[in-house]
Amino acid sequence: MRDITMEVVSVNVGLPQTIMYQGKELVTGIYKYPVSSSLYVSKTQLDGDGQADLTLHGGADKALCVYPEEHYAHWEQVLGQKMETGTFGENLTVRGLLEDQVCIGDTYAIGDVIVQVSQPRQPCHKLAKRLDWVDAVLRVQETGYTGYYLRVLTEGEISKNSQVRLIAKDEAGVTVAYANQIKYHEKTNIEAAQHIAALQALSASWKQSFLKRLAELEV
Repeated sequence: MRDITMEVVSVNVGLPQTIMYQGKELVTGIYKYPVSSSLYVSKTQLDGDGQADLTLHGGADKALCVYPEEHYAHWEQVLGQKMETGTFGENLTVRGLLEDQVCIGDTYAIGDVIVQVSQPRQPCHKLAKRLDWVDAVLRVQETGYTGYYLRVLTEGEISKNSQVRLIAKDEAGVTVAYANQIKYHEKTNIEAAQHIAALQALSASWKQSFLKRLAELEV
């Protein structure tokens, strides 16, 4: 167990809405805003929250989207503007839980809610539209500042005042940062892909993605 302060900076929710982007309608749930109240977390989502495309977002493997507050300073400098928590579409803005510290399968208690890290967050085109920055997805992947998803093992209430406690580190020790590195940069690393695909706690979608890559590489 490491002596690092881990905390929730804000809890953010938002329901899908229709916006106009470059003259076209777009339905998206990426607009999340901080709330001060305590909210119930089910196995699939946070009360008051919603996703527009349920094939890519939400569900048991991706019940909560997490983004480290530490990255905001970098993006504010890059974009030259102040950014509020929730801008990256995350449900939980956290401090002390960076991608190079958090492992797939790590289990945490956030208040009375028990969660497990399931996969890195995979940014989609709606983040680019939210930021009005065409290169957003690529730049997030390049930096590794992706954030990650949590599955909910025990439902309960959560708020920005909830205490965060590490319950157990996953024995495999595959950090979110390492998974991102293999996913986006070391695409021909068969051994690493096999190692990640074998993780019991890895989300179904990422497992399928790595198995597909392995099938192509091993032909």
